[in-house]
Amino acid sequence: MDLSNLIYFKTVVEAGSMSRAAQELFISQPALSTSISKLEAEIGVKLFDRSKRRVTLNHAGEEYYKKVVQALNELSQAKHNALAASED
Repeated sequence: MDLSNLIYFKTVVEAGSMSRAAQELFISQPALSTSISKLEAEIGVKLFDRSKRRVTLNHAGEEYYKKVVQALNELSQAKHNALAASED
């Protein structure tokens, strides 16, 4: 599992649209859509209900989002702990 795809997923959820998320991430919207599609294929479930203007989390996406946020927070804390330990 690619960490950047998890970050992209989280950003799409929080931005509410692929185009807005792509702008925030400084990547093209087609590249972002491809990354999200690859993530969905990898985990074997669709995470969003898509329309022409919006993407909305479905139930599976909501559950996945909770765990992704938790995992990314844990990774951030692990980095912080490692940096603090290196200063000792």
